[in-house]
Amino acid sequence: ITRGGMAPAMIVARELDIRVVDTISVKSYNHQSQSEPSVIKAPDMDHIGDGTGVLVIDDLVDTGKTLEVVRQHMPKAHVATVYAKPLGRSQVDTFITEVSQDTWIFFPWDMALQYVEPFRGTD
Repeated sequence: ITRGGMAPAMIVARELDIRVVDTISVKSYNHQSQSEPSVIKAPDMDHIGDGTGVLVIDDLVDTGKTLEVVRQHMPKAHVATVYAKPLGRSQVDTFITEVSQDTWIFFPWDMALQYVEPFRGTD
């Protein structure tokens, strides 16, 4: 799931030697407040079908609203997250660590408190 799931998905893809990766982008947060989720970008659903054989990865399931939307598109996909909170736990097939609902997790890929120019190797 774009964007939070991209870093964990890259690691899983490397470890499993998966070369074909696609994303579904669901917007459900505006800064730190949650809103109704909406799909911004979806993979080719003619190719994906009901999600059979598809692994969906995200960094965290919080309330489960984002994954509810994803499951509407791909009901048979296997969903894995790094962290799972109790309200969203039922939407996840596999997770690494469960945390309390009130825990706020800061991921390295979301830590910049100001705009940081991308490094493009301009040396």
